[in-house]
Amino acid sequence: MRGIIDILDLSVEELDGIISVACDIIERPEKYAQICRGKKLATLFFEPSTRTRLSFEAAMYELGGNVLSVSSADSSSAAKGESVADTARVVSCYADIIAMRHPKEGAALVAAQNATVPVINAGDGGHCHPTQTLADILTIYREKGRLGNMTVGLCGDLKFGRTVHSLINALSRYEGVKFVLISPEELKLPSYVKNDVLKKKNIPYTQTTDLLEAMPELDILYMTRVQRERFFNEEDYVRLKDSYILTPDKLRTAKQDMIVMHPLPRVNEISVAVDADPRACYFKQVLNGKYMRMALILMLLKEAGTI
Repeated sequence: MRGIIDILDLSVEELDGIISVACDIIERPEKYAQICRGKKLATLFFEPSTRTRLSFEAAMYELGGNVLSVSSADSSSAAKGESVADTARVVSCYADIIAMRHPKEGAALVAAQNATVPVINAGDGGHCHPTQTLADILTIYREKGRLGNMTVGLCGDLKFGRTVHSLINALSRYEGVKFVLISPEELKLPSYVKNDVLKKKNIPYTQTTDLLEAMPELDILYMTRVQRERFFNEEDYVRLKDSYILTPDKLRTAKQDMIVMHPLPRVNEISVAVDADPRACYFKQVLNGKYMRMALILMLLKEAGTI
């Protein structure tokens, strides 16, 4: 049974098809209101989540289906020591499709290998979060009208940020994309991402520690949190953290049609004063995530012959 564990599990044609269905859902929600009637989504979340879990559940309800939910490891048989593989087999008896978040990298793959229904990775440790990337690319498409021919600034924690790595993988398959990598030296994009994706595909990129210097050329600014816990000492964190707090003043040199994105939750890396700027799109990302999850659920259930 097919699972979506990594954004690269979806071809460019499939990504474009999911975007097309999501846009149709936005335009004609009534067409989809009962398409999953009688079908069940199991949301297995073994670590905390607000947006992703509720987004999956809202998506299934708006398709006319139902939801079975595990919202923490403590409330499941994982607390008794049940393996991910056994959990996947058991839940396959109750649900038509599974969305799973787990703190261990690779757990979603194990679930997909053992389930008899489709499994969607809703985040496995620091590895992948493919449906966040789906939310990101629909936001870019709806705001910019394209997924190619643009300069994308990625700012903050580029070393450990799973959303950044997945977005690079997704956008690198479209023509004319250039990346500007903005981060402290300590949190630069890992060499394996640069070598395996950017250099291997001859995708242009630049690296800088200066957000203001990069700002004028960007079509998209994708902010992430600089994580205090990743630094070796407090002095380095204190020295660097304020470099990447986006304020209205720092947007003065940005293009009028640049968009500001963030996977959320934010802490202090985007001032709330930016929320009123028409270029702020991070809450639109949340809504777009629901539409893309609806489209992905439909694609997988159709492939499985369930609807």
